[in-house]
Amino acid sequence: MASTQFDAITLELLWSRLISIVDEAAVAMVRTSFSTNVRESNDFACVLTDARGHSLAQATHSIPSFLNTVPQTIRHFIDEFAPEDLQPGDVLITNDIWQGTGHLPDITLAKPIFLAGKIVGWAGSVAHAPDIGGRVRSADARSVFEEGLQIPLMKILRAGVMDPVLEKIVRKNVRVPDQVMGDLYAQITAVQRIEQRVLAQMHEHGLQSLEGLAHEIHTRSENAMRAAIRRIPEGVYRTSAVTDGLAEPIRLEMTMTVKDGSIEVDYSGTSAQVPASINVCMAYTKAYTCYGIRTALLPNVAGNEGVIYPIEVTAPPGSILNALPPAAGGARALVGHMLPTMVLRALADALPDQVIATTGSPLWCANVAGQRTDGSSYASMFFMNGGYGASNRRDGVNVLSWPSNISSTPVEMIEQLLPVRVHHRQLRQDGGGAGEFRGGTGQEIKFENCSPNPMVVSFMAERTRPEAAAEGLAGGKSGAPGVVLIDGAPCNAKVQQVLEPGACVEMKTPGGGGYGAPDRRAPERLASDLRGAYVGA
Repeated sequence: MASTQFDAITLELLWSRLISIVDEAAVAMVRTSFSTNVRESNDFACVLTDARGHSLAQATHSIPSFLNTVPQTIRHFIDEFAPEDLQPGDVLITNDIWQGTGHLPDITLAKPIFLAGKIVGWAGSVAHAPDIGGRVRSADARSVFEEGLQIPLMKILRAGVMDPVLEKIVRKNVRVPDQVMGDLYAQITAVQRIEQRVLAQMHEHGLQSLEGLAHEIHTRSENAMRAAIRRIPEGVYRTSAVTDGLAEPIRLEMTMTVKDGSIEVDYSGTSAQVPASINVCMAYTKAYTCYGIRTALLPNVAGNEGVIYPIEVTAPPGSILNALPPAAGGARALVGHMLPTMVLRALADALPDQVIATTGSPLWCANVAGQRTDGSSYASMFFMNGGYGASNRRDGVNVLSWPSNISSTPVEMIEQLLPVRVHHRQLRQDGGGAGEFRGGTGQEIKFENCSPNPMVVSFMAERTRPEAAAEGLAGGKSGAPGVVLIDGAPCNAKVQQVLEPGACVEMKTPGGGGYGAPDRRAPERLASDLRGAYVGA
């Protein structure tokens, strides 16, 4: 069907239904998954693309980075497998860092959608596995070979039948094989559901392909993004950011050029890749840069490939934002999550009503592994969020993840799955940056190793240096930096730690930056801060 046959009402109906299809697949994935990463923390995504691997619809509550990396992975599958090498029922798999999301725990699946013997689209899903073998995920791995099992671009299902050899390899290399395979089967359920519902929609509306619909969605979305870009004064916008790094901080440099309805973002001048797992692959760099631009300029248009057509992202090969093999990337979020906030800071003067102060991200988590008294292994992680940045209209939200949208893992699930006791989880006092509008505060969580055996713990923790704290805007102050303590003493959060029985960990996540001068804060807001114990007397 040619694109001219889609009037506005028909297009809206078809497009909305595609989004509902991937949303339904996401629900099915949550209900059939085994790990808390999917069920409780929302660390996954479902995507539908056209036959070229360009995204058409994305599950509403999926992780933003995945929504851009999954189509790129599908295009790698298209390059790897000729059409005659694929058949109905095939499902493809990989967790390759440079062809996937940037670190090994994220496993991407894709299913070609066949109609009348021809591939008309692709169903994709990605989820953070509860374990991928190798070292317990931490920032101190020196190469990808230390980080776990690498799955090349291959088939996990052939004509609907699971590859038994691949399943044996996966089970042998991970600490919790039932959870890992359970999540993989949930991903398979999701892509199968997308295929079934898309084919039903095409049959109902007499569509022989998705080409015309894809053209209409992409063209309209691209035009809307170009129009939004043209509202920014043309010119060059620059900003920089500092992360904790390792022995020395990492510096990120961004140059954004706005011209003729397009944006070019270049990261020249950024620090080089390092022998640690905080390196970022180019796909992840592009994903979160584009997400930052989209949230500032076009938040109300459903995500699809057309939105990012006007955006070009480059970073020098070998830099920490375009790392080359065999760089480790297990903790790439500690650097990659900085990019959307850099976009907002670069645009702050041009779009003061559309940006927020820096958030207390990157997302924090604790990875825990060990042996139970019966000899069985456990491995899991739990997430915790920092404070949101304030805007020129309101305070930052407390304990809210951004740019990722992962939920904090409930205490009940932590204690059920791991031999730990959570002593407390509470809001952090004086965590948010001061300002006319206060930055959101982070949280504090303290847990104890209740096992008679030692426990290996690694952290995804960032903004622990004062110079890396979340910055304020327009005179607002920075949020409080993060803190990681073991038995009350500061520890190196970038290396694995061994907790002896009875040892306690306390983590305090960073607060968001404030907006506006603190002396302009309304007295009633100050009184409310004191009543809520967001600030000390």
